[in-house]
Amino acid sequence: MLRLFAALGLLTWIAGAASAAPPPNILVILADDCTYNDLPIYGGRNALTPNLDQFASESLVFNQAHLAEAMCQPCRAELYSGLYPMRNGCAWNHSASFDDIQTMPDYLGEIGYRVGIAGKVHVKPDQAYPFESVGGYDPNCVRDPTMAHDISEAKSFVTRRDDEPFCLVVALVDPHVPWVMGDSSVYPPADIELPPNIANTKVTREGFSRYLAEITYMDGQVGELLAMLKATGHDDDTLVLFSSEQGSQFPGNKWTNWSTGLHTALIARWPGVIPAGQRTDALVQYADVLPTLIDAAGGKVDPADFDGISFLPVLQRQTDQHRDYVYGVHNNVPEGPPYPIRSISNGEYRYIRNLSPDNLYIEKHVMGSEPSVHVARNYWRTWVWDSTTKPRVYDLVQRYQRRPAETLYHTASDPYEMQNLIGSDSTSEIQQELSDELDRWLESQGDPGVEQDTMASLRAAKQGKHRFRVPE
Repeated sequence: MLRLFAALGLLTWIAGAASAAPPPNILVILADDCTYNDLPIYGGRNALTPNLDQFASESLVFNQAHLAEAMCQPCRAELYSGLYPMRNGCAWNHSASFDDIQTMPDYLGEIGYRVGIAGKVHVKPDQAYPFESVGGYDPNCVRDPTMAHDISEAKSFVTRRDDEPFCLVVALVDPHVPWVMGDSSVYPPADIELPPNIANTKVTREGFSRYLAEITYMDGQVGELLAMLKATGHDDDTLVLFSSEQGSQFPGNKWTNWSTGLHTALIARWPGVIPAGQRTDALVQYADVLPTLIDAAGGKVDPADFDGISFLPVLQRQTDQHRDYVYGVHNNVPEGPPYPIRSISNGEYRYIRNLSPDNLYIEKHVMGSEPSVHVARNYWRTWVWDSTTKPRVYDLVQRYQRRPAETLYHTASDPYEMQNLIGSDSTSEIQQELSDELDRWLESQGDPGVEQDTMASLRAAKQGKHRFRVPE
């Protein structure tokens, strides 16, 4: 009994200490197109990331953080709005959100924060995302080479005033293609251990080498930002979040609903509140981040305003439970012909529903053959060529382009989701559970399915004339 009272007292003290503390400054660092389990923190066997490794040792690492859509613009709109794609309006890449939603600058600005963004913005329209623009980092994710970064403007933003907290998002453009930054000689192609969802061809290994070099280059920028916080005296009063965004531009990662597309790295450091060197299996989604930041800043979170739910109790280590499910969507336009996908995961199993399984999946960036060696996308044709003689490569090509109506994976034991369990008697119950919950969620989101996933819907969204909107 004494132990129970002691434990309850400790939890009360933690909660009280967090609530009594002044609002934290906030630094959000985003990588770009970095498959989460290519990072050593999540089991990656190749990349060197000393700064992230050190940061993780001082932080709480989320083992189960997910996006709702593995495309740059929709996932960022989810992160900054706390709303899923259908509710914020950005369900297509290179489109726009509804112009009347409230987002991170609005909510945090209302409680006294100045909110800036440096680097890649990639959300529209401006009136929905009124960030202060902070220079010094390349806003163009396809520049060759990436513009040299200058941390001085981020430092000026951080140190501008002492009487108000800041929230700064630094959205890096690495390791998005073209993979031209960093020292690829550190990663000899022949020595790389490729993941099982990547075909073993010479050109693929060369591209993977350059991709790993950009991960290390990105890691260096993370280290510089953390050093800047320390140098400005904000090391201890800042909540820092790092996320890897969606998966890389190798087939089967970005632009898919597999775990290597939707699963993301999420690492949180807040000295005095978050104990160092811990991990959590709490299931969280990008939509949860904004409510969490508002909660941590002492603001009021109205559940009606968000799809996300604050995971502040997880950060404070009061619990390791958060969500029961995370959800995913994909429509493929304008990256290729429409290919609508919906998915759900409970952290152990993932269920994916392909709404047009008779269609051939085509993604123009992954499957393109641009002449520049730096673009590093020419590997796809080597997959097709080798598939004529290598059954393993043939299977990967078929996995990518020919997908059944339903797939079910035990992600906990099959992290690259290579074995479809649909039809197995032992998994029929979990399949039904996930399918039913996915139906419920899609209805709650007002998702019209195939009708949404068209070029006409994208054109309307680009013009701010969305064809679909979730009923209030």
